[in-house]
Amino acid sequence: MNFLDLMQYQFFQNAVLASVLASILCGIVGTYIVARRIVFISGGITHASFGGIGMAYYFGFNPLLGAAIFAIFSALGIEFMSKKIEIREDSAIGILWSLGMAVGIIFIFLSPGYAPNLMTSLFGSILNVGRLELILMLILSVILIVVFYFLYRPILAVAFDEEYARSQRIPVAAINYMMIVLLSLVIVMNIRVVGIILVLSLLTIPQSAANIFTRHFGRMMGLSVLFSFIGCLSGLLLSFYGDLPSGASIIFSLVILFILAKLFQFIFQRLK
Repeated sequence: MNFLDLMQYQFFQNAVLASVLASILCGIVGTYIVARRIVFISGGITHASFGGIGMAYYFGFNPLLGAAIFAIFSALGIEFMSKKIEIREDSAIGILWSLGMAVGIIFIFLSPGYAPNLMTSLFGSILNVGRLELILMLILSVILIVVFYFLYRPILAVAFDEEYARSQRIPVAAINYMMIVLLSLVIVMNIRVVGIILVLSLLTIPQSAANIFTRHFGRMMGLSVLFSFIGCLSGLLLSFYGDLPSGASIIFSLVILFILAKLFQFIFQRLK
């Protein structure tokens, strides 16, 4: 069965659309967190969101909504604790990371009836992405593009030098809170694609590959989106033809892409 044959199936069409939208979301936001060097914060938010998934199963509402609420409050908590009550940022991340995972496990254990299958939440299943999730990813993609289009220079200034941004009267705190909320939503929207355990890779590996070819923030975003999509589509095909987990296959493809980028850089430098 070739690619065109696969595109006849609705689940595969949804998976390809999810790959495009996930690439846009993670390509843009991932470039920001790599530039800001807040990758560890992203990991904390990602794992803390598991608490919302557990509570959603217990109280009987959509796990995506639970993860979003928990992720946003965790992100704001990290920002508040590190800036306002003088707790070291890495300590705040560790506290909320551990709390989120613990709350999730406790509420799932307490949930009545059959225990839910957590593999989808932990490792993702892009082939099961539904219409609602695609619509939400599309809306968030539009919001993200609009925000970066109109606030590109202030966001760029905050990402690289907060003191300079303050000297230019840029509302640094407001931008930090806005970006941490957007990061939380991007993470939650991509849990179904690659899962809690692996979503951090989608936010960092394509950006690291893009950084090999350019230092320019805007071009790095564009390349990150491209590399993310190549990795997602390659992983999707690897998953389908190899009968492998989709989330892990996507990350494996991204790592191979990064290795090829480094190899290209090495060969190019040797030939100069």
